[in-house]
Amino acid sequence: MDRFDAPYAEPDEEVVPRLAEIARMPDGAQREVDALAKRLIEGIRRRSAGVGSLEDFLREYGLSTKEGLALMAMAEALLRVPDAATQDKLIADKIGGSEWTKESDSWLVSAATWGLGVSNRIIRPGDTPGGLLRGAVRRVGAPAVRQGVREAMRYLGHQFVLGRDIDEALKRARPQQNKGYLYSYDMLGEGARTWPDAHRYARSYANAIDAIGRAAGNRPLPDRPGISVKLSALHPRFEARRAALVVPEVVPVLRDLARAARRYDLSFTVDAEEANRLEISLDVIAATFADPELRGWDGFGLAIQAYGKRALQVVDWSAELARAHRSKMMIRLVKGAYWDTEIKESQAGGSEDFPVFTRKPATDVSYAACAAHLLEHRPTLYPQFATHNALTVATILRRAGDSEGFEVQRLHGMGEALHGLLVEGRVGPPVRSRIYAPVGGHRELLAYLVRRLLENGANSSFVARVGDPKVPVESLLERPESALASGPRHGKIPRPPDLFPGRRNSAGVEMGSRAELSALLREMKPHLGAVEAPPETTPREADAAMDAAARAQPAWDAIGPDARGQALEVAADLLEAERGRLLGLVAREAGRTVDDGVDELREAVDFLRFYAAEARRVMKPTRLPGPAGEENVHGLRGRGVVATIAPWNFPLAIFLGQSAAALAAGNAVVAKPAPQTPAIGAAAVDLLHRAGVPREALHLAVGGAEVGRRLLDHPALAGVAFTGSDATAKAIHRQLAGRDGPIVPLVAETGGINAMVVDATALPEQVADDVVTSAFRSAGQRCSACRILYVQEDVAEGMLGTVQGLAATLRLGDPADPATDMGPVIDADALGRLRGHVEANRARVRWQGETPEGGAFMAPTIIELPKEATLDREVFGPILHVKRFAASELDAVLREVESTGYGLTFALHSRIESTVRHVLARVRAGNVYVNRNQIGAIVGSQPFGGRGRSGTGPKAGGPLYLQRFCEEVTASINTAAAGGNASLIAMEDG
Repeated sequence: MDRFDAPYAEPDEEVVPRLAEIARMPDGAQREVDALAKRLIEGIRRRSAGVGSLEDFLREYGLSTKEGLALMAMAEALLRVPDAATQDKLIADKIGGSEWTKESDSWLVSAATWGLGVSNRIIRPGDTPGGLLRGAVRRVGAPAVRQGVREAMRYLGHQFVLGRDIDEALKRARPQQNKGYLYSYDMLGEGARTWPDAHRYARSYANAIDAIGRAAGNRPLPDRPGISVKLSALHPRFEARRAALVVPEVVPVLRDLARAARRYDLSFTVDAEEANRLEISLDVIAATFADPELRGWDGFGLAIQAYGKRALQVVDWSAELARAHRSKMMIRLVKGAYWDTEIKESQAGGSEDFPVFTRKPATDVSYAACAAHLLEHRPTLYPQFATHNALTVATILRRAGDSEGFEVQRLHGMGEALHGLLVEGRVGPPVRSRIYAPVGGHRELLAYLVRRLLENGANSSFVARVGDPKVPVESLLERPESALASGPRHGKIPRPPDLFPGRRNSAGVEMGSRAELSALLREMKPHLGAVEAPPETTPREADAAMDAAARAQPAWDAIGPDARGQALEVAADLLEAERGRLLGLVAREAGRTVDDGVDELREAVDFLRFYAAEARRVMKPTRLPGPAGEENVHGLRGRGVVATIAPWNFPLAIFLGQSAAALAAGNAVVAKPAPQTPAIGAAAVDLLHRAGVPREALHLAVGGAEVGRRLLDHPALAGVAFTGSDATAKAIHRQLAGRDGPIVPLVAETGGINAMVVDATALPEQVADDVVTSAFRSAGQRCSACRILYVQEDVAEGMLGTVQGLAATLRLGDPADPATDMGPVIDADALGRLRGHVEANRARVRWQGETPEGGAFMAPTIIELPKEATLDREVFGPILHVKRFAASELDAVLREVESTGYGLTFALHSRIESTVRHVLARVRAGNVYVNRNQIGAIVGSQPFGGRGRSGTGPKAGGPLYLQRFCEEVTASINTAAAGGNASLIAMEDG
């Protein structure tokens, strides 16, 4: 059958009405649904009082409370912290000052409150980390406090996870199985980061299948236990842009697991992933399902997330797939688990719209529509409705008409009262219910628990409201279509193109959309040949360009910021329209990978639009206060001719950003690209000319240092914008200082020895993702790249092992291939310097990757420095230095970082808010990032630039940058000079 093909992110306004039409039921049927739902809710409330469940916990400590957020953060971090000092600090940070005194009939909440309350009476609000245990040691001792809170966390985890391993889970499942419940076991793990991780997860799944199968008994499907498998756990790089490589590697592993499940006749569900993994997941599923050994088996299935706008198409695609292979398929329908991530990534990635619905009622409508199609596709599909919502259950039961050919599912620890009513047949014929049961140790629990809290902890959720007797039953019966009367889209969540007030966000490319990625590659293909560089500018041509720019500048300045801004906005549109040509050029001349190229082009577009908007904002004349009879007006105008000197590592974004700012401010510009990337500079200048910037006001100067010095010596020079090395910036500064005439301002950004500090509370998988991205993306050739990583020694070996394992999955090769992670370094000279640095530190090399044959490829490298060693210079490439530090040495680390004199980017990974506040107050860097990577600053959101040896400021893409290219002018006019102030005389009192 054909590959899955559906629009990635259709507008809510188009999708929701279609789904609502499918979900709509006749009024009579809806009245029956309401009556049944009311009986279910009343039954839930009768059965729930005091039994203790996750619902009780969420109601008492929801995400809207300080305590709920504190507990979520502590649960996410505490159990992985090995050292006592950091544990104490985290406990004080999350518990001190919170009101852990809630009363509840639930034994679970009461027990948790008691344990946390005891600790809070010892840890007083306002305690500093240094004095934290002062009173505690006198009363019960620090170890008792620490152990008590850890046990409370373990206790909570025990309620949400069925067992630490599959044998324990199977044992704990028996009482519920005896009551008629089925089980699907979920081996916890949020995704592999290394190949050893992936192999370990695969073995864990295989062992679990064997254990479940041996304990399964003799009942046929669908009355058999099952297992859920996450594809991202089977491959460390389960990414859509690498689909051609990944699918053939994942399919054999999934096929072997499915065959093992078939031998025991278990149910086997491929779990849901993020939206950008949907298409690659369905490719893997289709290839695996086609295995002849699986034909005729009814146990294979997949999970579908109703909050995804393509959910209904996936339901229908699954039915076609099952029919094509003359088999049945199980479909687990869920609401969805990554909503907040999908929203953020779509906005940051510049999508046209969101792949998920922005309003919860729209997701409910989607769920109802998918349920209708699933029931219509019986028996080809066997629906498994995962829900804890009584209204949803009632709708399904009414639409199904019987209790055969489907089942309902709930999470372990949730929905017990509702599903008890269904299994026991209290509201009709008994319904099959399956418990989705997580299995894993406390470390694996953390991310799972946080996600469950996020899904179900909002005050508006059915789970949080159904057990509250103060909430009227009728309010729980509101149909989602009614809630959508005000519109299908959330009014406070801007679409990605509308993220920034006053300008359109740059358009990205969704790598998870086969259609979008294929279109981009088709556009790039004709432009991947040899690059034709423009000729080098002669000294005479450089002088002529400066002379011509000086003559043209007054007229360009005089047309005003609106007209100049319009030209820049046209240029931004041209950039997006001609992306294939420009990205092909960036790949061939600068070695940029496809995803890096897309990001760079987007940054260039953002600079153009941002500076256009800024010019309109800041360059309007402003009236200033003064005495009667006088008018004072403040204004800004261009300085004259600005020379912009751009680097090779961002040959499009920085080249255009510097030039666009100078042009927007009313200056004429002579723009010099780096000697390594002249063709990109020439293309950018041509594009600006076509957009409406006069040729006389913008000139290209191609060449090396000699051309740069010629521009700096010209008497018409009124400003310089430079991005590059510290040494070159100093040379430019000295040359400018030696000139006769006016002092020429210099705007410089000059790189840095950028550090990332990681303490023991950080999540290892997130650290690995962010370190590898920060250190090795763009082959480490970013001024913001992580050069040195400091890791708390208590967790260093494990953290560094994960970083190293993830780095080992990086693929070096042709930058025009979307599966490539790292292209070549810029040239042979750069490669020689990097290799020399590695050889000088050969004894300290912890790990080094492999490189392909030919080309200027530098292998990603990790060098571990001893405590006494320091990194005293910027190493511009894919070389990461690492050091270990004790928990008590954080301030010493910050002093060491500051001692380099650089201050561009700095990153911190910690779940302790007091640590975050302390570091933010201490660190001297222009851009500080917390619990994320330290590259990819967004124009207008994260103004970029450093201090000290990292640059002069102001920050590019910030509110002060444009003004550096302006001169201030104040005009004072005596309006009384003509014999009197008529306006003052005519002014009426009151």
